[in-house]
Amino acid sequence: MLIHSATQLLTLSPFGDASRGGPQRGRDLGSLGILKNGAVLVRDEKIVAVGQTAELRAAHPGEPSLDVSGCVVMPGFVDPHTHLIWAGDRAAEFEMRLEGAKYLDILAAGGGIISTVRATRTASIETLIAQTRPRLLRMFATGTTTAEAKTGYGLQTATELRLLKALLSLDDEGPLELAITFLGAHAIAPEYTLAGAGKDDPQGYTGLICETMLPIVQQWWQTHAPRLPLPFVDVFCENKAFNLAQSRRILEKAKALGFPLKIHADEFDNIGGASLAVELEAVSADHLVKTSPLDIAALGKSETVAVSLPCTPFGLAERDYTPAQEILKAGGILALATDCNPGTAWCESMQFAIALACRYLKLTPAQAIAAATINAAHAIRRADTVGSLEPGKQADLLVLSVPDYRHLGYRFGTNLVKQVIKRGRVYSVDVGYYRTA
Repeated sequence: MLIHSATQLLTLSPFGDASRGGPQRGRDLGSLGILKNGAVLVRDEKIVAVGQTAELRAAHPGEPSLDVSGCVVMPGFVDPHTHLIWAGDRAAEFEMRLEGAKYLDILAAGGGIISTVRATRTASIETLIAQTRPRLLRMFATGTTTAEAKTGYGLQTATELRLLKALLSLDDEGPLELAITFLGAHAIAPEYTLAGAGKDDPQGYTGLICETMLPIVQQWWQTHAPRLPLPFVDVFCENKAFNLAQSRRILEKAKALGFPLKIHADEFDNIGGASLAVELEAVSADHLVKTSPLDIAALGKSETVAVSLPCTPFGLAERDYTPAQEILKAGGILALATDCNPGTAWCESMQFAIALACRYLKLTPAQAIAAATINAAHAIRRADTVGSLEPGKQADLLVLSVPDYRHLGYRFGTNLVKQVIKRGRVYSVDVGYYRTA
């Protein structure tokens, strides 16, 4: 298929050619590689050629075609941080926060993540899949073609394995493609906290993760998904969650077992999580709201991607957001994600994350788009296959119902995606669901 006549074709390649480089660092963020009246040739689920419409139509006169006149065509969004799989909701806690309760205080009292853990533990795998699937479809309909998805609402070995199994099943279903993360270290399990009627023993739960969960997950994955690389391992490094020493212990054990690493850091307090991520060569450090100048400098010199989640402070009605401009000034690699989760940011739309990033992180639309595509792909180690429109990569594209890319960021609360193309197959979007065109 030849997709042709795009008003603007955003290749996200530095010069709109086939040169495949690394992420867009620092002040280089925002190189869209725009081709006017651009075209993309797709065969066997992959991009074969990118160029001017006249040239590609002349070179491939008999090719089936898709006319996208008047539209922007760009790579599918990559959402590199989500908590997509859970049971139930936390609408009551949203009301509590509006009345003045603090998120970490709710968590310490056995609410927050722990309330979702209780609902998730009692849910069957069929229920978990049924409740998660609509969220995936909403993400896909708003342009996300690849997303990271974490476990973390089990906090016990059997439930965490059930979440992994459900995510693998949803990934097989498609069309949205998942990069899976094990987050047994999302919170201290209720059996190890006084608020959960257990005992106050965070060290005990940290030991359970290191000595029992991680080895079992490694063996389970090699049996159930032997052709896939090991999942990421993540930890919530924060006061009232896992302190720096506990986070180090978990991540060092995971690294020794061959898992790639991620970390939640500096969402509420700066306790050194971002620098730990750099030291251990984590793929990404995420949230980064209270990140110190020292941590920012470390990120700027590293290959660890700084993933900002602007939907989360928005969802919490907080004033502080990721210091994106300081990260870019330091030469860091900045990406965007939704943090879709039941407690602080039930948002499936990367378009809304881009709109928030333009307003609160002071990114231009071009910078936000690059952070939501090629840099986000680097944050889940998928940049060799997705995140830009280059020959050899997967044919994951969006057709936007607007003639100028700057409508992304400028507009919000509506869906600008007209068609989603995943692995060369065209899906037409219609009010929260998709159908094959």
